[in-house]
Amino acid sequence: MANQDDTFKKVISHAKEYGYVFQSSEIYDGLSAVYDYAQNGAELKKNIRDYWWRAMVQMNENIVGIDAAIFMHPTTWKASGHVDAFNDPLIDNKDSKKRYRADVLIEDYCAKIETKIEKEVKKAAKRFGEAFNKEEFITTNRRVLGYQKKINETLSRMAKSLENEDLADVKALIEELEIADPMTGSKNWTDVKQFNLMFGTKLGASADNAMDLYLRPETAQGIFVNFLNVQKTSRLKIPFGIAQTGKAFRNEIVARQFIFRMREFEQMEMQFFIKPGTQAEWYEHWKETRLKWHLSLGLGEDNYRFHDHEKLAHYADAAADIEFKFPFGFKELEGIHSRTDFDLSQHEKFSGKKLQYFDPEENKSYVPYVLETSIGLDRMFLAVFSNSLQEEALDNGTTRTVLKLPSVLAPVKAAVLPLVKKDGLPEIARKIVEDLKWDFNIIYDEKDAVGRRYRRQDANGTPFCITVDHDTLEDNTVTIRHRDTMEQERVKIEDLRDIIKKEVDVRHWLMKMK
Repeated sequence: MANQDDTFKKVISHAKEYGYVFQSSEIYDGLSAVYDYAQNGAELKKNIRDYWWRAMVQMNENIVGIDAAIFMHPTTWKASGHVDAFNDPLIDNKDSKKRYRADVLIEDYCAKIETKIEKEVKKAAKRFGEAFNKEEFITTNRRVLGYQKKINETLSRMAKSLENEDLADVKALIEELEIADPMTGSKNWTDVKQFNLMFGTKLGASADNAMDLYLRPETAQGIFVNFLNVQKTSRLKIPFGIAQTGKAFRNEIVARQFIFRMREFEQMEMQFFIKPGTQAEWYEHWKETRLKWHLSLGLGEDNYRFHDHEKLAHYADAAADIEFKFPFGFKELEGIHSRTDFDLSQHEKFSGKKLQYFDPEENKSYVPYVLETSIGLDRMFLAVFSNSLQEEALDNGTTRTVLKLPSVLAPVKAAVLPLVKKDGLPEIARKIVEDLKWDFNIIYDEKDAVGRRYRRQDANGTPFCITVDHDTLEDNTVTIRHRDTMEQERVKIEDLRDIIKKEVDVRHWLMKMK
């Protein structure tokens, strides 16, 4: 666990040191669980958003995008169930006065058991060498099976208790498992209570007639209330999707793990409208398609897994998360949910307006079913950033810190470096920057020895360094250095655009989904 904590601390400090993520309002001692994306972070975030949008909207002729307002009529949230049921189960420790999410305490307890399973697997792999069969070991080893049974029974009981709103049993489970306050070790717990996560605000000039509003806790409802407007103006036939990216707000009491769980965050969602009865096949289709999108970035297949929900919302008929191996273990990155016709039916009921689709093939109207894919942009940022940050031992006995970001997402695509600040080299380097900046985000870097500049750009995640030296004056060639391999090659200045484009082009990366 200590090793995980150390890794995560390095991720957080690197994000600050290299201009990716800052604590919000830091000069005023910050605001808990609110972060600002710095100059490189804003670029990386934009590139992830664009990569999602290109794959989701541009590559699918039956999916369109919208940008709905953050403020919505308050009845929206009554219809969606958020006013009555958007709660977290919270528990306080009487000794430390710290507040925790009861379900997270139980999930963390299970995660520790998972770590024990991983240790058993590693020990066995070492013992059996090449003859080791991981699948067989996990399904036959008595100790591992015992651990897995404990996890399954614990999560299943928690899911059932939360579904039945039996908060007394959630507390009983915490006590039976002897879960202690992570900060102090105290087991002196209060009862579990529900806490609504929506931020309230007011709309109106005077206090007398101001309307109570909420900051939206998710982006999906903006899509549902616009369903008919979009369908009619785009003349799309079912099945079709509406995508959206945007800010959402949740009053997370136990916000933690850096940008993994924040009070102000960004979602990338797509609601896919389908004929009732076809949801099972579309659910499988979107599970497969979304996983392919993640895998196209090359972060490692072993770092992803599907987790089917034990506890389904009353209206859902299937739900799964794509989980990613963050520095603090496997956690939810994206959700794929089969939501039946709940959302549109609820808005029909509360608004009194019909939200139906006329199917010309069936010659009848019906409320479509919905298949949702929803990913947190900030979590995706953390997945990419934490996975890319690596310490490498070099042949000369030194180490380098390198941020091996997928080059399609890297904030800066290339840094142009004059070898020295004289002899006309800066002028040529500036000319290269001027030429390439039409196509890529390029920076000019002349401070320090060239080796130091390489290290700085490695740590910044820049895929290419282009060095202008005295030979450039003679033959119009430069040295291009590749971040991941550190290989250097001599190329003509006029070939630079094609070399960079080949590596960072979205088409090159998204084609891996085919």
